Amino acid sequence: MSCPVFRFFRPLAILAVALLLAGGCRGTQSFIRIEGFAQGGTYHVICSPDVRLREPQLRARIDSLLVEIDNTLSGYNKGSLLSRINAGEDLPLNGLFLGCFNRSKEIWAESGGAFDPSAAPLFDLWGFGFTEKGTVRQEAVDSILAFVGMDRLSLETRDDGIHLVKADPRMRLNFNAIAQGYSADAVAALLDAAGCGNYLVDIGREIRCKGLNASGEPWRVGLDRPSDGNMDEGRDLQAIIHVSDCGIVTSGNYRKFYIENGRKYAHTLDPSTGRPVTHNLLSATVIAGDSTTADAYATWLMVIGEERARELLAVRPDIEALLVYDKDGQMCVFQTNNINTTDIK
Repeated sequence: MSCPVFRFFRPLAILAVALLLAGGCRGTQSFIRIEGFAQGGTYHVICSPDVRLREPQLRARIDSLLVEIDNTLSGYNKGSLLSRINAGEDLPLNGLFLGCFNRSKEIWAESGGAFDPSAAPLFDLWGFGFTEKGTVRQEAVDSILAFVGMDRLSLETRDDGIHLVKADPRMRLNFNAIAQGYSADAVAALLDAAGCGNYLVDIGREIRCKGLNASGEPWRVGLDRPSDGNMDEGRDLQAIIHVSDCGIVTSGNYRKFYIENGRKYAHTLDPSTGRPVTHNLLSATVIAGDSTTADAYATWLMVIGEERARELLAVRPDIEALLVYDKDGQMCVFQTNNINTTDIK
């Protein structure tokens, strides 16, 4: 059976195409656009807020929330709650940390450990974490594997709040595979509370959307081709995916990798082996009910590879996905039945 060439994608809010802010919109609703910097990149919010809420007020609320998330979950922010806990401090956890940790632990269990934020020391070792790359030897990998696993982390209620308890003091967390999706959901909750009936939240290309765009149609998200080193988002679009009331996230190995001694080392690590994956899956786009789930599941699929990803999707009707994989040097695509895409000629 031949495979279609689908030249591929990373979720990208195609603001000029998808949102059509200059075009007509249904009813009396008007859309506003808010954007800024967050979590080492940019964020974009397109929404139709309650007319009683002014744009500067909404922008201030979004920025304040994103700063709070950064101060809680960022491993690059050395003063964040996560960084301080990784460094060995024993501190009470706030609601943002607890929400992200608990959902991470749930998906870790669902995935059989394929999704595992406690693999942070492995990411550091391979140069994809929060520290400089270490010297990779099998004995170093094996040593770290001895204390990786979310089951080695628990929560304990004390007089001053809930604390994280580590079975091994060397344990660290890296929420990079879920934090931006979690952030998009947090902003979406803020917009819901502000009376926004239609919106698209894009934080580092992790997307959460609701309702319709300014033209009264589902939101449109562009798909890039996953060729190694393709950093120019939106330049080589091959399809547009139409979505509403969901989270949509892509994980892939075509932007974060390095070549050493003629061999490619990608940023997706298999927590069971402690090493970068070597299978033929180039990228996985997941559509789920929320961005947190989509973000973590996209990583899960990238860890287990194309064949096992197909098996998982066959028994998970609540998850839609589009996989791009290599077959004999050709990019091929597999997608579940309910994804609505438009090819670009």
